[in-house]
Amino acid sequence: MTIVRSKALRASIVIASLLVFGWGIGLVSYAQLVPASLGEKEVQTDAIVVLTGGSGRIDEGVRLLAQGRADQLFISGMDPAVNISNLIASDEPNRGALLEKISGGSEAEDTPGNAVETAKWSRANNVKSIRLVTAAYHMPRALSELRHAMPDSEIIAHPVFPEQVKADWWRYPGTASLLAREYTKYLFSTLRNRLTVSDNTRHGNTTQAMNA
Repeated sequence: MTIVRSKALRASIVIASLLVFGWGIGLVSYAQLVPASLGEKEVQTDAIVVLTGGSGRIDEGVRLLAQGRADQLFISGMDPAVNISNLIASDEPNRGALLEKISGGSEAEDTPGNAVETAKWSRANNVKSIRLVTAAYHMPRALSELRHAMPDSEIIAHPVFPEQVKADWWRYPGTASLLAREYTKYLFSTLRNRLTVSDNTRHGNTTQAMNA
């Protein structure tokens, strides 16, 4: 009995070690997905979408709107207490025109919620392409969620780079911890979305068979 327990313990340790090793390799791969610079700067889209939750995101979205990169700005996950009129400086020459182009949603509480809220708003406003503004470290998961919720839409990544998040992340415990959390969430997000697609596919096949 003792021998059986010893073998089971060793097997558990080996499996756990392999899982940790695999997770670590995946973390390094995930870090490579985090954008290090802006791409496709000049591409026009139907709308700019900002996901709240970090510094600089809304300011960047407003700046892009003022530059004419899109005709609309949607802020997902906005605090209901925030007044949109306070997002534009009072001395902005085109303040009135810009405010008319900004709208916000306050239902989303997390990234999957952002994706659902943005997809709903996009359908209601006939938006086919968006420039997505969020933190660089958050971008891979945000893109995954929005592409799942909006598979027929064009999504251009527009990352912002918080000063406290370092490019050489492995040297800074705070940044490494942040990326580790994001990577773990990304794994669960990817798994959930794949299971959802599989369930929908099975449901569609069953419906077709019943109607055949």
